[in-house]
Amino acid sequence: MAAANIAVLILTYNEQKHIERCINSIKNIASDIVVIDSFSTDDTVALAESLGARVLQNSWTNHAVQIQWGLDHANITSNWVMRIDADEYLESEPEMVFKELSSLPAKITGLIIKRKIFFLGQWMKYGAIYPVYTLRIWRNGAGRVENRWMDEHIVLMRGEAKAVDIDIVDDNINSISWWIDKHNSYATKEMIEILNQKYHFMPTDDALSAAGSTPAKSKRLIKERIYNKLPIFIRPMFYFFYRYIFKLGFLDRTKGFAFHFMQGYWYRTLVDLKVLEAEELIGMNSDPVEIKRILAEHTGLDL
Repeated sequence: MAAANIAVLILTYNEQKHIERCINSIKNIASDIVVIDSFSTDDTVALAESLGARVLQNSWTNHAVQIQWGLDHANITSNWVMRIDADEYLESEPEMVFKELSSLPAKITGLIIKRKIFFLGQWMKYGAIYPVYTLRIWRNGAGRVENRWMDEHIVLMRGEAKAVDIDIVDDNINSISWWIDKHNSYATKEMIEILNQKYHFMPTDDALSAAGSTPAKSKRLIKERIYNKLPIFIRPMFYFFYRYIFKLGFLDRTKGFAFHFMQGYWYRTLVDLKVLEAEELIGMNSDPVEIKRILAEHTGLDL
């Protein structure tokens, strides 16, 4: 298949385990592969370049900043842009979808794909985990990334999105210890977002809320207007039972229980614990500038 007129953007940091699989899955449909690397110390850069990717390097702040930096500095000239993580890959080449990019009506400026999550080598089919709908392909210049510490999305600045039959597989092969460390970091950023919703110590990028109806928008509204309003430590229990019982997560068997418990209960409880800890540091303080200083000092993040 001839490559489509689409650039694929990949973020990396020490991804030598994953980068070859990722690039090989998209190299036949991409006219340009751009790796934005955070100064990896392993063979990530050499592997990416050997597979034909362009590599740019930029110091890491968060996902949103890094993606937008890539869009602003990679000199992308293709008609379309696609974002994929290094530990993800296209399950198969959906040739017809990419062939038809040039024939889509002008009003279609984004494509919503399905994300398939693997845990310990097993596809998580149940528990409201598949499909996860996410906008990952957009017309060059029509999309930008939300400026958020966590749960950032590509937001269309014009036009509308269309759902397509493309599966991106998220299958990280690092250890469980690595997975726990990653989610500990995520929990800190999630805590920042929750407390910012309450104390408003940083500007909030509400572009997704202002966008048209999308699965990501609906999910965020439920999270911010319902879940985050529930009592801490109670809400993770509700969420776990919703996923594991009502959404049939138990059908994912032993590894499924581990995933739904760790990602649906343990992780959400860790977020709440970090919220409780931070609230005690904030105390009676109501000054947004001081709250921001306290949280920046506590987390080590450049807020």
